[in-house]
Amino acid sequence: TFHHKERDLQYVEDYQPHNEELRQLRILLYGPAGSGKSSFVNSVDSLLQGRITRQALVDATSGDSFTAEHRLRGPGTFYPFAFTDIVGLQNGTNRGVGVEDIKQAMRGHVKDGYNFNPLSTISEDDHSYNKTPTLNDKVHVLVCVVSANTVNLLSPETLFGFINIPQLAILTKIDDACLDVKRDIKNVYMSKSLKKKMEELSTLLCIPLNCIFPVKNYHSEIYTDDDIDTLILNALRPMIDSGEDLVNRL
Repeated sequence: TFHHKERDLQYVEDYQPHNEELRQLRILLYGPAGSGKSSFVNSVDSLLQGRITRQALVDATSGDSFTAEHRLRGPGTFYPFAFTDIVGLQNGTNRGVGVEDIKQAMRGHVKDGYNFNPLSTISEDDHSYNKTPTLNDKVHVLVCVVSANTVNLLSPETLFGFINIPQLAILTKIDDACLDVKRDIKNVYMSKSLKKKMEELSTLLCIPLNCIFPVKNYHSEIYTDDDIDTLILNALRPMIDSGEDLVNRL
């Protein structure tokens, strides 16, 4: 698992959509506030640039819920995949974003920058409502981002409505949740505690265990690390494959 970085990186760098109408795969990240969505975008960008970058604003305390698209720049152009980060899904508050709004975003009806109203779903007469979404406006991959420290705090109500939607999940902050992984990230697949958390998330989301990927985002590092990169690629490549499969079925 930790010997395929160059192979997987080459795969990502060479990826081009088979459907010529598609300019870029859209990957929608959702999850509780502070789970590491923006940090994951930054970590993917750092991996691709070969240096630590800070493209997406990381803010775990903001009370607003909004969409922000992050395109990742490659050599002379942009990579043909982009992340849409939705801030929200907060337990026990009137802030956040509703399931119906995320479903509208998946269908391509929500324009980037739309501020979600937790009390009402976006309507067709809203200036941020896209009435005629193209293939490029739609979401092709849904990814749930959850901190390993908070899996047991997730309520079924928070995730209600996302159950049985085809999706992937990434488990972040794995080094904070397991001392063995903190000592050596290569211990990630031998950690019984992390496996248990992945099983809990699998049960909550009703998705297979092989659709959940443990990840350590770049946080305090000054330089990129091959082992951290490998785990990020282990999550990124299936996202690309999943999106490509969906587009080819349309």
